[in-house]
Amino acid sequence: MTKPSLLTHRLCSALLGGVALVAVCASPAAAASRKAKPKVHEAVYRCKDSNGQSHFGQSIPAICIGRDIEVLDNTGRVVRRIDSAEVLAARAKQQDQADADKLSAEAAAQRDRTLLATYLSVADIERLRDNRLEILVQQSAVTREYITNLRERETRLIADVQRFRPYSPKPNAAAVPDHLGEEMVNTVNGLQVYQEELAKNTTEQTRLRSEFDADIARFKELKGIR
Repeated sequence: MTKPSLLTHRLCSALLGGVALVAVCASPAAAASRKAKPKVHEAVYRCKDSNGQSHFGQSIPAICIGRDIEVLDNTGRVVRRIDSAEVLAARAKQQDQADADKLSAEAAAQRDRTLLATYLSVADIERLRDNRLEILVQQSAVTREYITNLRERETRLIADVQRFRPYSPKPNAAAVPDHLGEEMVNTVNGLQVYQEELAKNTTEQTRLRSEFDADIARFKELKGIR
């Protein structure tokens, strides 16, 4: 049998050494891959009761419902907060107020644009105010006249019904006729209606003056008029 040459012997030694090196290097990686995966810790929920005592749980403790809740990771670090119902309500109220303020500001801006687009001078605003007030004053005068007439009729009717039972002291007095009683009821009801109408008219005049005064003041401010 022919002996291997020196070159062949060295080549075989190198190959064997390479295999051994691969085996040695691969061994730690294989071992590492066989190690158990680290355990995943679940979140922990924490809150404080009314006495300041902390409560913990893997799920939200019953006593924490409705309170401020902190969510902790496995290191005890706060990673999230759950606001209480009170905080959420306050935040919603704050947002509602912000929305209302925004709408109010938009309405005020629109009012300014309308003022500037509608009137050229303070005199224009005063002229429109006086025209509308004049209509209300005329309506008020007519209503007052109706009220005066109805009161005169009421006085006459009261004198008429005094002749009838149960207002007359005479024992043989007749009962109040139906037409007279009906007229009295209609007169009283009419007085009430016109008196309410007169009160509304007076209130409307006051409101109209107030609104036009505000428009005039704002128009002067926008135009820089003193």
